[in-house]
Amino acid sequence: MHFVTRFAPSPTGQLHLGHAYSALLAHDMAKAADGRFLLRIEDTDTARCTPEFETQIYDDLAWLGLTWETPVLRQSDNTPAYDVAIAQLGDMGLLYPCSCTRGDIRRAASAPQEGAPLLGPDGLIYPGTCRHRAWEDRTDTDAMRLHMERAVDHLPDLPYYTETGVHPALSLTRDHLVHEVGDVVLARRDTGAAAYHLSVVVDDAAQGITHVIRGEDLAPATPIHVLLQALLGLPTPIYHHHRLIRDDAGKRLAKRDDARAIALYRAEGATPQDIRDMVGLPAA
Repeated sequence: MHFVTRFAPSPTGQLHLGHAYSALLAHDMAKAADGRFLLRIEDTDTARCTPEFETQIYDDLAWLGLTWETPVLRQSDNTPAYDVAIAQLGDMGLLYPCSCTRGDIRRAASAPQEGAPLLGPDGLIYPGTCRHRAWEDRTDTDAMRLHMERAVDHLPDLPYYTETGVHPALSLTRDHLVHEVGDVVLARRDTGAAAYHLSVVVDDAAQGITHVIRGEDLAPATPIHVLLQALLGLPTPIYHHHRLIRDDAGKRLAKRDDARAIALYRAEGATPQDIRDMVGLPAA
């Protein structure tokens, strides 16, 4: 199998050491396999994404010594492909519109008769308030949710995926998907933009990704992606979920942690090899 991987940041803040580790690891693995390294800009969050942060991504990655193929896939340019996938799943009877706000979901999930709220890959597992609604009744202000029970029952067999990182591969099970993942959002309210779970699956297929290399915090979302790939007739890559870079207190680095921004280390005179040393990667 030819090796094709990608780094897919969102331009919502400065890249930090955790991003550097993920990008460098993917680049190194592609190079070792004589494969391809691609870049994707996940910029569907129009409220937080900025051109300045996107430019900073290119500058930081180039400074680290990474090269990538052009043109770069930008999610904001790929909306028609997401619309096709949404329409396909809707026509299959697997989506329903949802008008619930986050507050509505919190209140419904914490109602006394519901017991303790359950958490899934996206936070609170949706309690099913709008599950009775038909796909044909959708409006422009609705989110689009995957009807998980119908989705898993639509497939004759649930798929299996290969994992080479810190998490073991899993056979998808109906119980896990229905009760521990739930009816995830595939298109957002108000904006109608594709949600992460849908866009990442469509993009990986469009770019011919054979190996997904990303942080272990995204491992719980992988069953959703594998399920969507099976429903949409798309190939399933090999997944490699790597360790996370954490601060001195053991917390995962976030974009708001500017003290560990790559740009700051650059300004203070660090070298790309210094960054590799900080994240525990050998010289290129």
